[in-house]
Amino acid sequence: MNLKKIITIVICFLFYTCSVKKETTSEVKSIPDFSTHRTEDYKLVSPDDPEGLLILFPCYPCDVDNTESEFKILEVALENHISVLMMNFNQHLWLTQEEKKYLESILISAIRKYSLNSSNTVIGGFSSGGTVSMLLTDYLKASNSSIQPKGVFIADSPVDLMGLYDNAQKNIEKNFSEVAVQEANWIVDLFNREFGVGDSSLVHYEDKSLYLSKTHNTANLANLNDVQIRLYSEPDTTWWKVNRQADYEDMNAYYIEQMSFDLIKLYGEKYVKYIKTENRGYRANGDRHPHSWGIIEEKNLIDWMLSR
Repeated sequence: MNLKKIITIVICFLFYTCSVKKETTSEVKSIPDFSTHRTEDYKLVSPDDPEGLLILFPCYPCDVDNTESEFKILEVALENHISVLMMNFNQHLWLTQEEKKYLESILISAIRKYSLNSSNTVIGGFSSGGTVSMLLTDYLKASNSSIQPKGVFIADSPVDLMGLYDNAQKNIEKNFSEVAVQEANWIVDLFNREFGVGDSSLVHYEDKSLYLSKTHNTANLANLNDVQIRLYSEPDTTWWKVNRQADYEDMNAYYIEQMSFDLIKLYGEKYVKYIKTENRGYRANGDRHPHSWGIIEEKNLIDWMLSR
């Protein structure tokens, strides 16, 4: 097996999970006329009279097709006249300034080309896609872009890269499974190359990471003062213990909760909400997994978006 294939397998184990739609009791609305457009960068599904725009970023190895199959948001979005722009941008745990500008240009082009209503825009993503969403939203606000998101959300994202690195080292020591060790080695090798080792690496982690619990650093989220923020996770400690030998402090949920405390101090509970879900995380095939799109209740998300 070549190195590229091994890395792909490892990345999939770390970041790829799926979800299944939950039954909800709500008034059935008719779906308006809509159109679908697809490019190498995204897939757009938009009603003829859009009243809002939902932009979605996939998990690390995922794409448009994965988002569409795992997050059953399209029907309820269309019923409420919301355009859904599913991005293909993936394999990023942080963003350079050039990448932020690149993503902005794609979004602006799509909005203009298809006459989308961006006055009520929400950006969000699953796993690393959530990390990208928050970094991009901060950039759009800071640069006074023509796109000014009113909300941003994440679903069980790796928000603290130093925490991710520390947990990878723990997994190497645990030697719980061959795949887990491969995954951890990939993270350690990548981060050592990108950030360095020891005390001198801290400044590089603070520069790239969405959040750093060790120093309570929120510099990369400094421009979200008027943005509604939702942070989803499903901290099923039993599942993680049985399947990954992970404690709560080893989970994405732990760092998301720490980030929520610091963001609430900055912006207040009016703008920041940490949502701990229970028994929602499932793969599309029905397998239980708390790290998935499924932890988000679709109708509730759209209602939140419409309340902006």
